[in-house]
Amino acid sequence: MSVSQRIIAVANQKGGVGKTTTSINLATALAACGRSVLLVDFDPQGNASTGLGIEDRLHNSYRMISEQSEANQAIQKTQVPGLDIIPTVVDLSAAEVELTDMPHREFRLADSINKISKHYQYVIIDCPPSLGMLTVNALTAATTVLVPLQCEFYALEGLTQLMRTIEAVRTGLNADLRMQGIVLTMYDTRNKLSSMVAKDVRDHFGDLVYGTVIPRNVRVSEAPSFGQPVLVYDLKCPGSQAYAALAAELLRQETQAA
Repeated sequence: MSVSQRIIAVANQKGGVGKTTTSINLATALAACGRSVLLVDFDPQGNASTGLGIEDRLHNSYRMISEQSEANQAIQKTQVPGLDIIPTVVDLSAAEVELTDMPHREFRLADSINKISKHYQYVIIDCPPSLGMLTVNALTAATTVLVPLQCEFYALEGLTQLMRTIEAVRTGLNADLRMQGIVLTMYDTRNKLSSMVAKDVRDHFGDLVYGTVIPRNVRVSEAPSFGQPVLVYDLKCPGSQAYAALAAELLRQETQAA
């Protein structure tokens, strides 16, 4: 796969770290930069679908991986030019059990994405907050992993387990998988703990950590209830500016790797 075509799994088994928010707004920012982007909602909670105002979910990621819908049937346009989505429904939670008995079970999502990825420069997969079969499918389909990490106590707890899962997938299922990077989220400038956590993460992971930090911002929290990315809801707020900066940093990273 070329450098200009990237499948990014946004993963962290901890909930509440800004994973879906990062998926939605990074995808939006990349589309705003003129890239063709597909967002795959692969979290049974369906928050990425809700956050983009998607109501019609007849064809969805669950039906796609269970071969009840074709991959191209599941794609929908969003309100953001250049950004499409494959939405999901709560039925996807059943796939954790159903996949156990399916042939080629770790590759169901990869097989679907491979049929459509040529139409996009970026495919972003919003993973569930677990390390089960759905996340393994996402990591098997991906070329890189982006890890949102909240600037709070216990932030590093569990990250070792995630890294171990990534390495296991790389060894047994997807030799091309690599780390895209770690993005610090929910940074509070008034909170000394945030700066301490940020320093610890940078000391531990070095260049894997993006320079851009996503601040704790009420506008970011409000946007999903209006079915909009924060970059559409309030372009000038600090959260929007941070996600635009993250997209720019990621694009520079790709240019340097070329």
